Amino acid sequence: MRVAVAGTFGPLHDGHRELFRAALREGDDGVLVALTGDAFANRTRDRAVPSFEDRKAAVEDAVRDLDRWGRDVEIRRLEDEHGIAADDPALDALVVSPETAPELAAINEQRRARGLDPLEGIVVPYVIADDGDRISSTRIARGEIDDHGRVR
Repeated sequence: MRVAVAGTFGPLHDGHRELFRAALREGDDGVLVALTGDAFANRTRDRAVPSFEDRKAAVEDAVRDLDRWGRDVEIRRLEDEHGIAADDPALDALVVSPETAPELAAINEQRRARGLDPLEGIVVPYVIADDGDRISSTRIARGEIDDHGRVR
């Protein structure tokens, strides 16, 4: 199965690592990481986002550290909300968080309209910080927690 995972991934945290781990575990035909480009990432956030190149390097390092299966991993720049997942006929599944899981229906509707098979959804639970709330890049950027969910 060729599996995709998409996001801004900046700053990178343990929740993202769980998404990557799931994609790597299931992606025996390869893994596609759709990484938001700078314009898209900044258009959808009210906080500073590390540059695409910095985020790409962090994703490459994380994937390399997590890949116990020797998967073929490709990183592509994502410039709009559903772009790659809705367009790529080679994809079989999309790894999502509970927050982004509802988007799968819209993506699959777009895929069907293009004559493509729908994607299977692989929902990965949130990773919870020490304070009981979920880990997020926004919380890290605010200085509330570190990338492992430890309260600062």
